[in-house]
Amino acid sequence: MISINTKTIEWNDIENCIEMVDQTKIPLKLEKKSCKTIDSLIDAIKSLKIRGAPALGAAGGLSIALSAFQYGGEDREEMIRTLISDAKRIKNVRPTAVNLSWGVNRVLDKVLKNRRFDCKCSICKLENQRFSNATTLSEESIEDIRRFALEEAKRICEEDVRINKTIGENGAKLLNDGDTILTHCNAGRLACVDWGTALGVVRSAVEMGKDIKVFACETRPLNQGGRITTWELMEDGIDVTLIADSSSGIVMRNKMVDKVIVGADRIVKDGVFNKIGTYTHSVLAKENKIPFYVVAPYSTFDLERTGRDIIIEERGADELRKFGESYIAPKNVKVFNPAFDFTPIENITSIITEKGILDPKIRDLRTI
Repeated sequence: MISINTKTIEWNDIENCIEMVDQTKIPLKLEKKSCKTIDSLIDAIKSLKIRGAPALGAAGGLSIALSAFQYGGEDREEMIRTLISDAKRIKNVRPTAVNLSWGVNRVLDKVLKNRRFDCKCSICKLENQRFSNATTLSEESIEDIRRFALEEAKRICEEDVRINKTIGENGAKLLNDGDTILTHCNAGRLACVDWGTALGVVRSAVEMGKDIKVFACETRPLNQGGRITTWELMEDGIDVTLIADSSSGIVMRNKMVDKVIVGADRIVKDGVFNKIGTYTHSVLAKENKIPFYVVAPYSTFDLERTGRDIIIEERGADELRKFGESYIAPKNVKVFNPAFDFTPIENITSIITEKGILDPKIRDLRTI
């Protein structure tokens, strides 16, 4: 039996595999899924059984450990080539969120003894060419490589919890006793290894004794806000009200919320990529003079790129055509279903990180 305090994703030392909370089961059931192969992990990421930028960072790191333990041969050079091949496969699963590639690259760097190759991205170099010329440099055994990969992957998971709690403490200073917050999608503990980013700020404020209420947007088409955010907050005893995404305008215009707080999947030098609908909420917040905060760890920053450089993931048409197993639209209707959108920096009041609160309007993000 698992509880709300169970870590979203972690390594099973007995089975040498990845265990994660299956987020597609929330709120009806809280259960774990085991991923014992790279293919099963890719399926879990594609189907959103594991989702959320920091949780994907942990999944990326753990994927290299999984690949190392899954390798059954005795040729060290072949093992490294397998790790690099699996790294490319994992990184291509979800192209918009940066943390997945960040986690993969960080652990693979550790295995390759931090050798650097030609690359242009400011954090962990997303291009597939990154590892095209990689060779092993030392005489570590296959068991050594497994140990290096697993130690670094576990370090990512441990750091995520500490970082999120620091982010929460920093962000909680911006919340006043009695505030009502509007949030979108899910940036809580289930989007991370634990604690959460945007919801971590709320959690930290409540832990400080502040009375905080939350309006959670449903976040169509997969309802991560309705299914996951509301469930998390109710489990924590935090007052939450579910609204349709299209209700955020009337809620803000009627001054029913004091601040908007969202997470991020990638922060570039001129804005933020986050779950589709975030940009709309930022425009409404700006129009109604409501502070709009983005909450994310530094691993989500990709500051050598702009919004024009990033591919926005498009998901399957049936996510909009169907609800569960039932069609709610014509089966052959054309569908446009982007998973993320881009919010320009001028719409953002502050970015809350583990290193402090940034004002993107007066500080060039490239100097971070």
